[in-house]
Amino acid sequence: MTAGASPVRTAGDEEFGEADRAAASQLRRRLGRADLRAVPEARRALRELLHRWGPPERSEVAELLTSELVTNALVHTDDDAILTATVSPDGLRVEVRDFVARGPRPRVPVAAEDTNGRGLVLVESLADDWGVCPHEIGKSVWFELGGRAA
Repeated sequence: MTAGASPVRTAGDEEFGEADRAAASQLRRRLGRADLRAVPEARRALRELLHRWGPPERSEVAELLTSELVTNALVHTDDDAILTATVSPDGLRVEVRDFVARGPRPRVPVAAEDTNGRGLVLVESLADDWGVCPHEIGKSVWFELGGRAA
């Protein structure tokens, strides 16, 4: 996350007009290259965005899956990444865009005590939908959660 990023405001704040409500339904942050401090900061920002969205257990899943995508982008690439989270009446969509064309591969860790390699397996099992969208430069890895409890 870059210094000077604007704070997240929620659509429920009373001083908001219609334009503010639309803007408040999206979080967008640039994540610095290999800066793993961005992971808890991304979770905090997402938590603020989701404060009034869906059941708390869905927000917890969203935070977990977001931290997995952010971590993957920062650990497996040599460039910045961009986190975008959008809340709509249908649910939540989170995308993490990086600038490396190589696609992610879900894999099951070999040893039970291995702490690496579980991120996309979690995304695959907990998200309502997920995928990879190639770009001219790089890709976005995304997931979606509906507004109702699973």
